[in-house]
Amino acid sequence: MGAENVFIPQQARLWLAPVGTTAPDGPAPTMPDGWYDVGLFTPDSYNWKTDPKFEETRAHQSNYAVRRWQTEDAATIEVNLLEWTLNSFRAVYGGGTIEKVTPSGGGAAYYKFTPPSIGGRTEVAACIELADGTRKLRRMVPRAQQVEGVEQSFEKTSASTLPLRMSVLGGDIGAPYYDMMNGEWAAFAPPTTPPPTP
Repeated sequence: MGAENVFIPQQARLWLAPVGTTAPDGPAPTMPDGWYDVGLFTPDSYNWKTDPKFEETRAHQSNYAVRRWQTEDAATIEVNLLEWTLNSFRAVYGGGTIEKVTPSGGGAAYYKFTPPSIGGRTEVAACIELADGTRKLRRMVPRAQQVEGVEQSFEKTSASTLPLRMSVLGGDIGAPYYDMMNGEWAAFAPPTTPPPTP
């Protein structure tokens, strides 16, 4: 145990797909049909955060809670996209429609993107892909949804990014998210003997 277990995510990707799309069978195989890479994003913006909530019982005889239990859980994916494409706009705004418009009075055709109306946001499946040399990890999220407002800045001296903020959704079947690590990550090998009883 030691430095070989330090993880530096030298390569990262984010894949999205319609909910129900076949998930990859492991951390290394080619992504199945239906998944698309969201493209380039800033190197310091890729974040994963969990936010569990707890309730607790206090007693007069203790300055500490005497019991605490978890009541809910939450997780979010954050990344600032660099590429302006139809897929990235739909991801950042939670859906939307695109149409090609030809001006009635003549002139060049243009594209019109309309964000989704209230109640029109779509769910997606997500795959966070990270690699450090030969070690690979894929975090699979069967259901996620963009639920935050979009805040952009348009500076003359830097690229304007698209802030993608997605919340993990749960369900009555399967885990809300799970990780797959390849065999190069020996520290994750299941123990061959049960841990000692405390």
